[in-house]
Amino acid sequence: MDFDLSPALISLKVSCVSTGIIFLLGISSAWWMTKYRGRWQGLLDGILTLPLVLPPTVAGFGILLLIGVRGPVGRFLKLFDVTIIFSWYAAVIAATVVAFPLMYRTARAAFEQIDVNILNAARTLGVSERKLFWRIAVPLAWPGILAGTAMAFARSLGEFGATLMVAGSIPGKTLTVPIAIYFATSGGDMRVALVWVIVIFAISLTVMIAMNYWNSRLTKIGRGPGR
Repeated sequence: MDFDLSPALISLKVSCVSTGIIFLLGISSAWWMTKYRGRWQGLLDGILTLPLVLPPTVAGFGILLLIGVRGPVGRFLKLFDVTIIFSWYAAVIAATVVAFPLMYRTARAAFEQIDVNILNAARTLGVSERKLFWRIAVPLAWPGILAGTAMAFARSLGEFGATLMVAGSIPGKTLTVPIAIYFATSGGDMRVALVWVIVIFAISLTVMIAMNYWNSRLTKIGRGPGR
């Protein structure tokens, strides 16, 4: 019996692309919120964290309202004959929305642990905010950022509810591993479901082991020799 590997390839593609987007958006928003002290701080933080506590189907419904054929984004893209719904792009959007809070919260906690005196000293020496962010803040917060990236990737890889609502389960196009597990189990094909469970378990475990390894390496480098 031929075994279709496309769900694994689609899941990896969606997870890699969404994690790249989450990385940039997550550390940028986390850094901005670390410095923001306005009256809307609590509200903005709640909005950025909200997908973490919402059921994935609710998040998927919200995305559907935006990018669906009747949604504002969907109607705008229709002018250019572009449809996102039920494509792998929709799967990327779903994974990005659902996994984003993990990156945001972890990166923000890492930024908040940085000694403010270091940042102020750099500003005193004339370092621009852009260089301060990329050359000082990000390297100092890197262990936390790395942890957030790994968790965001794992969450994107395992996303099911929102993805099913906005991308569907089109074989070879939007059928990811979690959705393949669901339909294999529903159809009574427990052997195929077990194979996919093992695959996603192995990938997720590998990511977490790699994260722990690099975190330990960074900790040793930070301590320096002889410490």
